[in-house]
Amino acid sequence: MKFQPVKWLVYLLIAVLVVTQLYPLVWLLLYSVKTNDEILSGKFFALPESWKWTNYREAYTGGHYIKYLGNSVLVTGVTMLCVILLSAMVAYAITRFKFRYGPAVMLVFLVGMMIPLQTTLLPLMKIFKFVHVLGTYWALILPYVAFQLPISIFILSGFMRSIPTEMEESAFIDGASVYRIFRSIILPITVPPVMTVCILTFISIWNEYIMAATFTSSESMKTLPFGIYSFVSQYSVNYGDIGAYMVMGAAPVILIYFVLSNRITKGMVAGAVKG
Repeated sequence: MKFQPVKWLVYLLIAVLVVTQLYPLVWLLLYSVKTNDEILSGKFFALPESWKWTNYREAYTGGHYIKYLGNSVLVTGVTMLCVILLSAMVAYAITRFKFRYGPAVMLVFLVGMMIPLQTTLLPLMKIFKFVHVLGTYWALILPYVAFQLPISIFILSGFMRSIPTEMEESAFIDGASVYRIFRSIILPITVPPVMTVCILTFISIWNEYIMAATFTSSESMKTLPFGIYSFVSQYSVNYGDIGAYMVMGAAPVILIYFVLSNRITKGMVAGAVKG
C-alpha cells in the first residue's frame, strides 16, 4: 500500500481526539470505585486494589438521588416542552409571515446567543423577587427557556426556509387555517431539527448549576448537581461517593446522546442544502 501522509495525519488527529474525549470518562469510572487513599495517591489510571462498588449505594442513599433526579426531570422536561413549542412558532412566523421587521426580530434572537448567563443573575433575581416566583420551579424554567430559545430558533428557522411553500398553499386553498397548517404539516416535517433542539436543551439544562444555586434554596427543589455536596462535610470529603454520584448523574445524558446522536447530526444539517 502506498504511504499517504495526509491520510495518516488525519487518522492520528482522530485518534488524539478520541483519546481526549474518552479520558474524562475512564478517569471518572475509576475514580468512582476507589477509596479516598487511592484517589489522593495521584495514580489516576491505576486500577483499584478492591473495587468499591459500595460507593454507588452510598451515593444513591446519601445524595438524595431519587428526589434530586425527579426535580431535574421536572425542570428539564417542562423547559424542553416550552422551548420546542415557542421556538417552532417563532421560527414559523419569521420564515413564513412576510412582515417588515422580520429580519430585525431574528437579529434580536441571535443577539441573545451572545449574552453571558452570569450577567443576568442580579437582574433576574430582582425581577423574580418582585413577581414572587423566586424559590419556585418557575425561577429555573423561565431563564432556561429564555437562554435556549435563540439557538433553537436559529436551528428551526434554517430548516423551515427549505420547506417548499406549495404544500401550505394547497392546504390553505382547501380551507386549513394557519394553526392547522402549522400543527398538521410543519411540525411533522420538522421532527429532525426538533429532536436536535430537544437533545441540546437536555444536555444544557441537566447539569446546570449556577442558576439553580442562585434562584432556589429549598431542599425539596434542588436538582442533581446539588447532591455532590451531600458528601462534603467540615472535616472530610468522600471523593469516591462523589465520583459515583457524578457517574449516576451523567449516565442519562450519555445514554440519550449515544442513542440519538445520529439525529443531532441530521437535525443540524437539515435545511442546509436545498434541492
